[in-house]
Amino acid sequence: MPISFIITAIACGFTALCYAELSAMVPISGSAYTYSYATMGELVAWIIGWDLILEYAIGNVAVAISWAGYFTDFVKTAFGWDIPIWLRIDYRTFVQKGLDLAAVPHVLGLPVVFNLPALCIVLALTALLVVGIKESTACNNVMVGLKLVVLALFIGVGIHYFHPQYWKPFAPGGWKGIQVGAATVFFAYIGFDAVSTVAEETKDPKRDMPIGIIGSLAICTVVYILVTVAMTGMIPVMALKSKIAEPLIAALEYNHAAAWIIGTISLGSVIAHTAVLLVFQMGQPRIFFAMSRDGLLPPYFAKVHPRFKTPYVTTIWTGVIVGGLAAVCNIDEMANLCNIGTLFAFVLVCGGVIILRATDPHRHRPFRLPGGALMPVLGIGFCLYLMLGLGWISWVRFGAWLVVGLVIYFLYGSKKSVLRNT
Repeated sequence: MPISFIITAIACGFTALCYAELSAMVPISGSAYTYSYATMGELVAWIIGWDLILEYAIGNVAVAISWAGYFTDFVKTAFGWDIPIWLRIDYRTFVQKGLDLAAVPHVLGLPVVFNLPALCIVLALTALLVVGIKESTACNNVMVGLKLVVLALFIGVGIHYFHPQYWKPFAPGGWKGIQVGAATVFFAYIGFDAVSTVAEETKDPKRDMPIGIIGSLAICTVVYILVTVAMTGMIPVMALKSKIAEPLIAALEYNHAAAWIIGTISLGSVIAHTAVLLVFQMGQPRIFFAMSRDGLLPPYFAKVHPRFKTPYVTTIWTGVIVGGLAAVCNIDEMANLCNIGTLFAFVLVCGGVIILRATDPHRHRPFRLPGGALMPVLGIGFCLYLMLGLGWISWVRFGAWLVVGLVIYFLYGSKKSVLRNT
């Protein structure tokens, strides 16, 4: 697992440098969508914007489901509240666990099984984001600080309970298992590019964007590796399968850690996931906003709140869709779909750097990644390698998603495009 995180960090490192160069040149909201629009044209921009829905919206579905797992553990440990399982799990997982559908409430003859905590947290953060970016950022800063303190506690506890025998064999799945692991944990890294979605809302984007993107990735990499080393030394890998949505708690419970430690880590995980949810929920509406501003989506999605000055329409729609899916979907499927869509978007970002250097070599670049085309090429190669580590079903779903996106583009976007009409 630590090696998988390192491989993913390398892939994201090359991509982060490409993001930094493009975001400094094109300091406009929209992340990779905007960069592709400026470098590879409208059709490619639409494809990457459509893919970014998988990164932010679908990715947030998985994060919300995981948040609900940690929240359930926290309220049970801290207050003794045991939320009924039919109110904190999706229908399919409920059935797969062999639980009794007859024992749950029914409405109009249908069993009531959904993830209520996941739905509630998404809707609450949506309301916060409608109010304004300044309030959201202040709240996020506090949560990130608390998260780092709690992760430091977990690492310390992990060292105390560390069992070297759990690392034997070190890579039971061989190099293929490491590749699959790297493709799977890629989900944990995708937040670094969310910095670029708020380029227009920073004081000095040409300076702040590269620092924010590269700095956030570097810090996350160190923290992830330390946490992973601690966790994999606390519990056998097979024992994690029963609580895949909240692995830190599973590791602590396996070692019979003190209740106050489990409660603290549960609270910290709730805070950490809340911070991630906030950032992703902030990023997705701004991508919709940029696409609408370019005419690829209806102008309705480009509305700005008259008082709060936020893209409130897209924020609300994103919250409703993400919350609804989080209430009924499975975490594994959502994470893998997010991974493959984001990796493909990263490939296009790296390609955009190469294309723009060839087509516009004299353009001012406040930040210029070193090594010429070598780093973008390595970024493309590593991202494709990780994509190959995902299962065939992820590729099928990704292909279907692209087809749906292209149909929407040719039926609406290509006809209403601001670029084409001017």
